[in-house]
Amino acid sequence: MNQIDNINILIVDDRPENLLVLESVLENMNCNIVKALAGNQALSLLLDYDFALVLLDVQMPDMDGFETAELMRSSARTRYIPVIFVTAISKEQKCIFKGYEVGAVDYLFKPIEPVILQSKVRVFIDLYNQKKIVEEQSELLKLKVEELLELREANSRLENLSICDALTGISNRRHFDKYLETTYKSRRRSGKPLSLIMADIDYFKRYNDNYGHIKGDESIIEVAKAMASSVRRPTDLVTRYGGEEFAIVLAETDKDGAITVAEKVRKKINELALRNEYSNVAPYITISLGVATILPSDDCSIEDFINRADKALYKAKESGRNNTISYEE
Repeated sequence: MNQIDNINILIVDDRPENLLVLESVLENMNCNIVKALAGNQALSLLLDYDFALVLLDVQMPDMDGFETAELMRSSARTRYIPVIFVTAISKEQKCIFKGYEVGAVDYLFKPIEPVILQSKVRVFIDLYNQKKIVEEQSELLKLKVEELLELREANSRLENLSICDALTGISNRRHFDKYLETTYKSRRRSGKPLSLIMADIDYFKRYNDNYGHIKGDESIIEVAKAMASSVRRPTDLVTRYGGEEFAIVLAETDKDGAITVAEKVRKKINELALRNEYSNVAPYITISLGVATILPSDDCSIEDFINRADKALYKAKESGRNNTISYEE
């Protein structure tokens, strides 16, 4: 598309002398005048330039002004360009109505009164300028919105990186510590029970030593997925606590409920049947789980709570592994 510095106005008339008259009237209007001698030529120019206004003669051979305006309205690119008919034909209403039907915004009758023409053209130049300002502001606003969305997405990614385990995609130890503290305080106020499950993959060192760390990572990912799919409440949290150890925070869950969840997780891991011929428990990967349940109070701190679940996990390992043990005073 041709780029014109000034605002473009198209004047269309089959008589060159009429074009010269119009051009001379508009020469001091700070606009770029583009001329066409026929409707077809005008339609072609409309594809090359961005016009603020079209001054269109009605009576032209081959294609008159009405036909030209109708074709303009049929194109998405040109349908909203203002058209003023410049004509010497009758001022009868039927002729005027015909022009408005095909999209004209105004009529000027020959001979042209320069002051009237300049006044009307100035209105459309101002409208065009305002339109361009609005479009620029809209584009700036769009860019700002896109920047804000990108920034929010970047912040979201950073937040996810800060709370998610890089290997498994579930919560990491940092998120666990913060979430457990918040949940502990909330349940202390409500007087509702809070449960914690600590879980450990059985004989995982042997698995890593014999199958390699890549296979080890793959198995940790599968175990994490199985655990996450077994704990569905939005108030619960599944965490990779460290290495092959996992933790599950169960809000408003009593001892029996926590044991039920732990057993569900354990059986889900067994169903994966991830081969581990170096385990003394089973020929596939298994986990041991320790459960602790408290009513948060001064009698049991968060550290004590975690220690209770750890002790229960230790007993589960001592008891043959691939089982669930609940902490008892």
